[in-house]
Amino acid sequence: MKAYGIARIGRDAEVRSGNGEPVMNLSLAFSYGRKGDGGSRPTQWVEAVMWGKRAESLAPYLVKGSQILVDLEDVHTEVYAGKTGEKTKLVARVGNIELISSRQPGEPVQAAAPTRQAAIVGSGFDDMDSDIPF
Repeated sequence: MKAYGIARIGRDAEVRSGNGEPVMNLSLAFSYGRKGDGGSRPTQWVEAVMWGKRAESLAPYLVKGSQILVDLEDVHTEVYAGKTGEKTKLVARVGNIELISSRQPGEPVQAAAPTRQAAIVGSGFDDMDSDIPF
């Protein structure tokens, strides 16, 4: 089963080495449904894993509270022994991640920088070099 959606990271990404290849563990929180009486929406937690160099390079940016767009593959439930008996958890493998925001919850939102309107008259391609960010 596959899933795709916007999630918040529940704790900083953890990277370790598994069979010589980097492995990153993520705790993802997906909100769904309608707000309850307390004003919050229900949350589904997913324990996700990502392998390879991309996981290692993304880990410093995947901190608690960051919002990501994530593509999950092989989504399934696992049974584990909890303090009060057997419990289940949702587990998946990360196919792709796109960073949406790195703002922590409760952190003030900064005003967006004013956009510059192009006052260009002409064919347009000669002056585009100054707008390329790299």
